[in-house]
Amino acid sequence: MSPYLAAEDLSMFGTDPWWLVVVKAVFCFAFLMVTVLFSIVWERKVVAWMQLRIGPNRHGPWGMLQSLADGVKLMLKEDVIVKRADKVVYILAPIVAAIPAFMAIAVIPFGPAGNEISIFGQRTTMQLTDLPIAMLYILAVASVGIYGIVLAGWSSGSTYPLLGGLRSCAQMISYEIAMGAAFASVFLYSGSMSTSAIVEAQQDRWYVILLPVSFIIYIITMVGETNRAPFDMPESEGDLVGGFNTEYSSIKFALFMLAEYVNMVTVSAVSVTLFLGGWRAPWPVSTFWEGANHGWWPLLWFVIKVQLLLFFFIWLRGTLPRVRYDQLMKLGWKVLIPVSVVWLMLVATVRTLRNENYDFADIALYIGGGVLVLLLLSFVADMFRGKAKEEEPATAVGFDPMAGGFPVPPLPGQELPAVPRRRSRQERELIVSGGVNTQSDDGSLDGKEASDG
Repeated sequence: MSPYLAAEDLSMFGTDPWWLVVVKAVFCFAFLMVTVLFSIVWERKVVAWMQLRIGPNRHGPWGMLQSLADGVKLMLKEDVIVKRADKVVYILAPIVAAIPAFMAIAVIPFGPAGNEISIFGQRTTMQLTDLPIAMLYILAVASVGIYGIVLAGWSSGSTYPLLGGLRSCAQMISYEIAMGAAFASVFLYSGSMSTSAIVEAQQDRWYVILLPVSFIIYIITMVGETNRAPFDMPESEGDLVGGFNTEYSSIKFALFMLAEYVNMVTVSAVSVTLFLGGWRAPWPVSTFWEGANHGWWPLLWFVIKVQLLLFFFIWLRGTLPRVRYDQLMKLGWKVLIPVSVVWLMLVATVRTLRNENYDFADIALYIGGGVLVLLLLSFVADMFRGKAKEEEPATAVGFDPMAGGFPVPPLPGQELPAVPRRRSRQERELIVSGGVNTQSDDGSLDGKEASDG
């Protein structure tokens, strides 16, 4: 039997009694909620440390209960429903955004697929369930969550929330394609879409080493998927007041906030599962400790990796400024999608050549030759494009940016009128207040006073 077919044996799942399934589901929910509460405080602490501030330090020891206090405050605030809102959709939107955020964790493995642990005397796996198409399930659930944001912006009956919802929809479309291509590279190497099988396939080498481009693409797309800085355009306070959730308050606003942080935890868990070895211990530990990947220890390694990726989210927010929306779209459509598709073709070529028993040197030679041909073709195309631009006559048309009563940017082929420049210091004359007879800086007399002297 092929090792890939053997790896897809999921017979150990679906055999737990109903009470154990409930216990696992409650654990997954509690894991997400506790991680979110910790992440909110951690983000405020880390950003305060980066900005030389104190951060939350009032509620609980070291301010660790600040996020819990914020949650209680949001629940007790007045729940306002704006007059022009579509009430049914307005109320359902935060629920639609929050529920799918919790669903993806069901197929994430916290430990080995075997019966490694015992819960109340029942041997079981450290995973709620698994599917032969578990990664497609995660993609589908992540796509459903965006409907909550879009419906929230539309149902509020206001312009700014509508723009925020549309931005989030366009952002999801442009970044979901590159994310799917990054997933496909992992599928080609692991031979499976099952999350537990993908982790098992990383026993010798993590995919962050074998597929570094896929890892970088996924890291960028997961930041765009969660609407986090520097890609937080749906909530851009500078031009959208607060984005899709501008008209929300109380518990409904808390659900949107909860969905954002749960999505952060979920995409971090997916990244750990696909590229960072999942629940496996890091390299130095696994070399001298044989039991590091057995028992309850895999849960510790998994949590540490997830927390490191959450710190990466916080680090980005405290470091990078928000990009413009056209830059966001350009990055998604003109950079990430072409790079991910070309990288997927290279990975598929390598896997095909390996399956045909080609030597690694031959594979590197073929791939290198193909890359050189592509670079040569792009260089020739750029040369001809540059010559064509030089031969084109300059047909720039000037226009008045204030013709309509408010400033507008120039269209392609139009040029702004020349801005009058101030003359240099040497050309400008000395203009002083008072009489003509003044004394220069060096104490000498000038003008009529000098002639009278």
